[in-house]
Amino acid sequence: MKKEIKKGELHPNNPHKGRYNFEVLVKNLPELKTFVIKNPVGEETIDFSDNNAVICLNRALIKTYYNVNSWDIPAGFLCPPIPGRADYIHYIAELLSKKKDVRVLDIGTGANCIYPIIGSQTYGWRYTASDIDPKSIENAQRIIDSNDNLKNKVDLKLQKDKNNIFIGIIKDEDRFDLTMCNPPFHSSLEDALKANKRKVDNLNKGNKDIKKGLNFGGQKAELWCPGGERLFLKKMAKESALFATQVYYFTSLISNKDNIKPTIKVLEKLGAKCRVLEMSQGQKISRVLAWTFKK
Repeated sequence: MKKEIKKGELHPNNPHKGRYNFEVLVKNLPELKTFVIKNPVGEETIDFSDNNAVICLNRALIKTYYNVNSWDIPAGFLCPPIPGRADYIHYIAELLSKKKDVRVLDIGTGANCIYPIIGSQTYGWRYTASDIDPKSIENAQRIIDSNDNLKNKVDLKLQKDKNNIFIGIIKDEDRFDLTMCNPPFHSSLEDALKANKRKVDNLNKGNKDIKKGLNFGGQKAELWCPGGERLFLKKMAKESALFATQVYYFTSLISNKDNIKPTIKVLEKLGAKCRVLEMSQGQKISRVLAWTFKK
């Protein structure tokens, strides 16, 4: 029987529901204690505008829930919000009907390699993970090499042509059950900076003791691209048709709900069947668009 998902809650299978358990997290990663503070109502939290605090929290979460003991990212790279990333994994897992030996392609894995970490350790999925940035691939490989439970679970591929998404990554012999992607959703650096400031202000609302800095991690390819999310999704949709027989479900996060209908319109013209999965995380609603060319 499928578990009911209440509005505002993470997926029932997501281990990050509720407030962070700092007692457990600090026990597993003692250096996190340095960054733990109290919010105005006396609850333990961290300063989310402090990049070092966020990275340390992520390291504790990854160690506690995914048994990955060595994880780090270079300065200036995107530090992912793990509960939301895990939600994406749990929602698309429902598309597979408990299929075994699942093969997943992660487009734009980033230096953090977070989707392969969560997917491989939660469901045993095997990943091919691509990125256009050599530094991201280098750091992701360092994470894999430093953790025995990731070895033989993740293969990394450098996308050598920044104009391509699947082309050059999916070979003739490849077959994937799922692809996943968190597209760059801003069209410029200026837009990305403004959005990040709003996010940090909201996270730290009401806490006057928290410094007003910017926790801005993310290289150009991770956060913005010409044309923003809509153009990226259009390109992805068109390229996906070239690999219709090699992939069962293509999926992508969609940040801006106004980009859903235009993308579905492109896909339906190409002969795809589409589904929109809504993920409600507190006041925020994220969406996953899933499509297939299978009859």
